[in-house]
Amino acid sequence: MGTKYGRWAYENEEKKMIYLHNWEQKQGVKITEIIPKVVVNRISEKENGFKVNFTCSTEYRYVYEDRPKEVNAARIGTYHVSSLISKDDSFLINKEWYTDPFADSLNLEKLKVDDVKEFILAQERKDFSNLDERRKASVEYANKYCGAATEEEFGYKYNKEYRNFNPEGGDCANFASQILHEGGKFKVNSAWNYSKGEASASWVNADKFKNYWVHSGRASVIAYGTYDKVYKASYQLMPGDFVAYEKKGDIKHISTVTNADSRGYALVTCHNTDRNDVPWDLGWSDKNIKFWLVRVHY
Repeated sequence: MGTKYGRWAYENEEKKMIYLHNWEQKQGVKITEIIPKVVVNRISEKENGFKVNFTCSTEYRYVYEDRPKEVNAARIGTYHVSSLISKDDSFLINKEWYTDPFADSLNLEKLKVDDVKEFILAQERKDFSNLDERRKASVEYANKYCGAATEEEFGYKYNKEYRNFNPEGGDCANFASQILHEGGKFKVNSAWNYSKGEASASWVNADKFKNYWVHSGRASVIAYGTYDKVYKASYQLMPGDFVAYEKKGDIKHISTVTNADSRGYALVTCHNTDRNDVPWDLGWSDKNIKFWLVRVHY
């Protein structure tokens, strides 16, 4: 922490903890454990130190305050590059780069927290045992290929049969398209397609992905608006549906619904930043964000 970059990283983590505490209060939950698993991908020597590339898959366990024995788990994966310098027989973090999963939302102001909490705590667990087989297959695909957020058995990898578009602006729509095609068995067509590393705009661009699915008849809008306008409608979401996140008129992100927690709150899985069964608004519940809750017609 000996430089301004190290201090910035530390202060950003501290700010994140404040956000998580505020989210806990809104949700009526308590985060009981945060369990990081670090996987070192590469170490390269440099002048006076080392450069380390690593993946961090972090599990967040939480319980609803009135049901402390029902433990829920969400996983978020991040990719890091750290610069370590030698000083006084030890190493200091000189710089660190990573995509912050909470960068788009670190405040929860102007929400009627008590009203939201009361509604959430009145809900119950959902039964998905009779879920459509194509929806189930979509969930299985999402869980297997959500990168740094996967279970260890899947190797924290994306599906290598598909190009990773993160270096070109983001891979969220590409992954959502894969889920619907590979898992949900939706056929490609002239408007929505992928072949040999090349993809249509509606396959790989978040805004065009949402527009294609809503306007093609393959999906329809359940609700649209800020969090306080849509959180009640979010309980209509089913595994295999998706959520689009809008900021300043543009869709910035796409997540696929893959489960619901012990209170029926929808959980999502996505790429960049990699998430697996994470509450659908976590990291996005900001007054400047609007949500599209979308029912996919399997």
